[in-house]
Amino acid sequence: MDRIIDRLFALQDISYGDFHSKLMPGYDRKRIIGVRTPLLRKLAKELAREEKRGESEAVTEFLRSLPHTYYEEDNLHAYLIGEMAKNFDEALVMTEAFLPYIDNWASCDTFAPKIFKKDLNRLYEKSLLWLESPHTYTVRYAIVTQLTYFLEDSAFRPEVLEKLARLNREEYYINMAIAWYYSYALIKQYETTIPLFEAKILDKWLHNKSIQKALESYRIEKERKDYLRSLKLK
Repeated sequence: MDRIIDRLFALQDISYGDFHSKLMPGYDRKRIIGVRTPLLRKLAKELAREEKRGESEAVTEFLRSLPHTYYEEDNLHAYLIGEMAKNFDEALVMTEAFLPYIDNWASCDTFAPKIFKKDLNRLYEKSLLWLESPHTYTVRYAIVTQLTYFLEDSAFRPEVLEKLARLNREEYYINMAIAWYYSYALIKQYETTIPLFEAKILDKWLHNKSIQKALESYRIEKERKDYLRSLKLK
């Protein structure tokens, strides 16, 4: 454990830590070491290789040692799930052990194990259970999972549009994730998603924020953007 933390501090960039802390209001600056994401991902790969070669058991110990102290430890943990999980079931077990300890949007959004694509049906059912969690970032992870894996044509589940509309949670980081999801749904599944906004069933903030984020995309044509603007609630 100390060895991993030492390696994190060896990658420290204090000015980057100062910058990143501004993106996470309310998060304790002392818990941010200041390590750039590419370096964290590289370290995760190095640690995973060392563990698999039998050179160290630090990763196994690290993954069991929750909660972590530093923000970068959480992100490293997330990347190690993707590196270490041998199959879908293992990735799921590791993810569910980790989710209750996530305490910020950045760590929540940073990991999407590729191996989850091996069984999208099971992942979908699991994400619906995560949506029911009392824990803010487990719910956010469920929404980000829907955005990441289930907006392409072959995987799209239209019923999620209504499920999120009925979620009715007050947490800012949940509602921002919902707006993010809807904005991508307007990009990738416009014809199915636009009736939701024409019906104006979302609350004003979520309705307008979703449209705003969609308008920021270069992937929506001008005519559709003009129509979306006309749907904004006054």
